[in-house]
Order: sequence, then structure tokens, then C-alpha cells
Amino acid sequence: MEKLRIEGGRTLAGEVAIGGAKNAALPALAATLLTDGEVTLTNVPAVRDVDTTCRLLEQLGVEVSRPAPGVVVTRGQGPTGSEAAYDLVKTMRASFLVLGPLLARTGRARVSLPGGCAIGARPVDRHLAAMEALGAKLELHDGYVEATCDRLCGAEIAFDVPTVGGTENCMMAATLARGSTTLRNSAREPEIVDLAELLITLGAKIEGAGTDTITIEGVDELGGGSHAIIPDRIEAGTYLVAGALLGDDLTLTHCVTEHLQTVVDRVAATGVQIDASADRLTIRRAELHPVDVRTQPYPGFPTDMQAQFMLLMTQAAGSAVIRETVFENRFMHVPELHRMGADITIDGRNAVVRGPTALSSAHVMATDLRASASLVLAGLIAEGETVIDRLYHLDRGYENLEAKLAAVGAHVERFRE
Repeated sequence: MEKLRIEGGRTLAGEVAIGGAKNAALPALAATLLTDGEVTLTNVPAVRDVDTTCRLLEQLGVEVSRPAPGVVVTRGQGPTGSEAAYDLVKTMRASFLVLGPLLARTGRARVSLPGGCAIGARPVDRHLAAMEALGAKLELHDGYVEATCDRLCGAEIAFDVPTVGGTENCMMAATLARGSTTLRNSAREPEIVDLAELLITLGAKIEGAGTDTITIEGVDELGGGSHAIIPDRIEAGTYLVAGALLGDDLTLTHCVTEHLQTVVDRVAATGVQIDASADRLTIRRAELHPVDVRTQPYPGFPTDMQAQFMLLMTQAAGSAVIRETVFENRFMHVPELHRMGADITIDGRNAVVRGPTALSSAHVMATDLRASASLVLAGLIAEGETVIDRLYHLDRGYENLEAKLAAVGAHVERFRE
């Protein structure tokens, strides 16, 4: 099993290039099920979840090639498959995004209920209700959603809470539905906008992506095209926190500052110096002040940055309260941080962090994707050698993390034990 060894205390300086967004690449890959045309996606991150999605597409009859780093080319061969099996879906929640495209394209879908990080209940009932509103007939059998339709029909769909996956699934399904579909209380994340831009490139008619109301006018078919995946705002936020802890003119390139403005503002409020332009951030560490955060849907503070910001607050002089409102079980990294000396108290959905505390090295275990990132950050500042187990969580969403960190001065290496 692969592990990560980190020798703490090294200053970080130089440039880190931010890669493509995993959470934009996965729905973009799912969208290629909607067409037989050739689709070329660029700036696709080389992460495990992308590999899993490409294998799933191949199982469903899509030709997938990767002719160069960061490039994925797909070509459909007609509706040749409609089942997303458990062996792949269990590892990654985003695989459930094939439901809408399969229904729209083939009129049938058999998709395993999803897995992924164990960070709390993430029910797909909103996805299913939206498919039913579009005219699908649904049944649940043996852990699978079995859906059929003659042709989906446009509908008015109002989500009770914004749902990223539900918005994406419904938007893809509606592109080939008969008539007009309106999605209300839609998710507003940049990844939603990126997916809409891809679909429009392929011939879809979509307006309002990035707002809480999206309208889709169904078309008979989609074609091919090329699309560049947006930079990963969570990867950028993770390196931003690394710079806040250890940065000496650490510069992040190829990012979209607007997409992580809330994170930039919260980190800057701690006293860290951040020089920002549209696509670059330069960070210099400073004495840290405690800052409270509350996770919220975009444009609020992202839940995917909660663990990293919590680690930052262990080094601030005072107490900070972090409130997790999105997932009810996203503090699983706290026991591992306790083992390294962090002073964190959990009270329901609130975490009270008291600092500064000097962290010491330990052998720790990643429990989910973003928790693993917080443990890497902890290892970077801890005294001694930290070893992180269960790297498959980290590999699901961070491309070449150890190489990128090593290039700016960290002592990080992967090894097998």
C-alpha cells in the first residue's frame, strides 16, 4: 500500500501551476454520453476519479482515448450500454451523473446507488425526483436505480436546496428532452457554468447557468466539439492555505481567483498577505489571527475547504469556530489532527479550534479526499516525519501533489510498504 512521508518545517517558495478541476471534468465526461460526435476535453486532471469515469464510459460503449497529458477524446457509437455497475460507481459519487445522459440518450438506465467519501448522507432523492418530473419511470432494485422513458419532456423543477449533482444531472437530461425545462434554486458553482458551456458548444440551448434559475430548451441531438476544463478552485485553495502556513512568495498560477474569492477573503482576514490578479495568487505567511467560517453553497465558503482551513486555524493565536452546514459527518479528520497535537473541540456541527499549537509528527490515516489534504498540510508544519496512509483518497482529487510540493521546497515522498 502506498503512503506519503513528509518532513515538516520547510519554507515554500516558487510557483505551483493549478490543474483542471476534478469536479468539472467528471460531469463533462458524463456529458459525452449525450452525443456520438467527437468531444475533445483539455486541461483534464490526471486523478483517479477521472480514470474511473473513463472506464465507466468505455463500459457504456464510448470510445475513449487520451492522446496527450490532460487531453481526453471521446466518440460515441450509438446507445450500446445503459448500466453503470456497482464495481465502479461504489468508488465515486460523481458516477451517478451518468443517469441523466443515459436516460436522455437511450431511454433507459440502470445505475448503482453511489459511493465515494464517507462524509455523511448525500442522498440522490433530488436527482430521482427531477428525473420523474421529466417523465422517467423509476424503480429501485438490489441497490440499483432502474429508469425508463420514451422521451423525456421538459418540466418546471424546483430544488428544495441547491444541489450540484442534481443540477448537473437534470441539466444534461433536459438538453435532449422535448420542450423547455426550468430549474429553480439551482446550484451556482463554477463547475455548473463550465458544464453548461460544454453543452452549449455541443449544440445545447441553455441560459442562466451560474444563477439560481436555469432554462434549457431541448434539442433533437448534440454534436461534437472541444472544451477546456476550468482550473480547480479547491486545489488552488489547498495550496493557498499551504502558502499561508509556510509561504515565502509562493505563487499559484493558472487559477481563477474569482472562483475562490470567499476563500481568499477568509485567509486574508487571518493576516496573511495575498497579492491577487485574475489568474495568479502570491502568498506570504504572517502571524495568524483566528477567523470564524461557515460552510455554505457557492458563492459561500466551500465545504471542500473546511478541513484545510481548520488546520490553518490550529496555528492562529486564539479561538476560531468552524461551522459545517453542508455535510453532517465532515469532521472525521479531527481525531487524526488530535494525534498530532491539535486542540479542537467538536460540538455538533461546530468545531472550536484553539491555537497556536505546535504539531508533532505522527502516522495518520486519510478518511476522505479533503481530510487527506488537511493531513498533508499538517505534515508540512509538524516537527519530525509524518506518514499518511490511505493515499487513494488523496489520489482521487489531487494531481501530482507530492511533485508540486517538492518543487516549491517541501520534503515529500511517496513510498510503498
